[in-house]
Amino acid sequence: MEYKDYYQTLGVPRTASQAEIKKAFRRLAREHHPDVKPGDKSAEQRFKDVNEANEVLSDPAKRKQYDVLGTNWDAYARAGGRAGADPFGPGSPFAGFGGSGQGGNVRYEFRTAGDTSGFSDFFRMFFGGAAPGAAAASDAGRGSRRGAGLTFDEILDQMGTEGGGFSSAGQRRSGGTAPAGRPAGRPAPLEAEVDLGLEEAFHGTSRIVEIDGKRLEVRVPRGVDTGSRIRLRGKGGGSGATARDLYLVTKVRPHPVFSRKGADLTRELTVSLAEALLGGDVPVATLKGRVLLTIPPGTQTGKSFRLAGQGMPRLNKEGSGDLYVKIRVVIPARLTPEAEAAAREFLGIANQPNPRTES
Repeated sequence: MEYKDYYQTLGVPRTASQAEIKKAFRRLAREHHPDVKPGDKSAEQRFKDVNEANEVLSDPAKRKQYDVLGTNWDAYARAGGRAGADPFGPGSPFAGFGGSGQGGNVRYEFRTAGDTSGFSDFFRMFFGGAAPGAAAASDAGRGSRRGAGLTFDEILDQMGTEGGGFSSAGQRRSGGTAPAGRPAGRPAPLEAEVDLGLEEAFHGTSRIVEIDGKRLEVRVPRGVDTGSRIRLRGKGGGSGATARDLYLVTKVRPHPVFSRKGADLTRELTVSLAEALLGGDVPVATLKGRVLLTIPPGTQTGKSFRLAGQGMPRLNKEGSGDLYVKIRVVIPARLTPEAEAAAREFLGIANQPNPRTES
């Protein structure tokens, strides 16, 4: 059995931090993902190797076991190591060290042609065989885009997460013991991150989530914010006592015009020098539509106006937040000689006090 250097696979030193391992994995997974290089068998194999290395090195317990066995691989092989055996079991020269490496919940599925054997014999020899369902690697990029609308970077964030992985539709595959408050034996819920624009969060929208090959249309209510959790009882797959709940966790993208704080919105509004000096009604775009804002004469840059009820809907509550409009006065950039002379005459008449004089 040939020794596989997982550190070399990810291109990191043995002293690498978990953050460095994650960074290397993200870079290599992006580079060799089947969606990036469709039909490239070498890239597909490289992607499998990168996933296998990350499966071990991103898990502190597995990494500890691998570090011990990796440096003593020849001794283990001479002691009769074989694929499928537990290198930490009775009779092994490493018996009792760190417990069995069996486990891990990150599972991937390839849907490309060719070998889908997944984890190598080397991996199985170290950790007693991959857990059921681990035989394939990831079409997560395609599945997520069809389902929960995740970006490729978000898929990479999810791959290799300790304690749980994600299915091809972006749902988290929870594992291990039941968390506090969940009855023992009840299946852990699934999670799907839903990426939204601010307009979608304002008006409400829907998404298609794929679970166990079934497509489910779910409604995202008005007013959600980043981190809002929408529970869909029994929609995470299974039936009866084994039915899982599905949680949609929303992520609202930053908007180029509006910033958000709770249910309130803030935006900047540019006005001309004439509008600031003399006042007037200025149209303002809101998420509900256009409204007219009355600018009083002498309005200064930085002045804020509150438009009541023009903010975000309050999730599961009546009413909406407010929109705060911050004024920015734009003065003419270039003046003709005639305009400059008229401006000097006007400023002499206006006799503006020095704004920098301390009061």
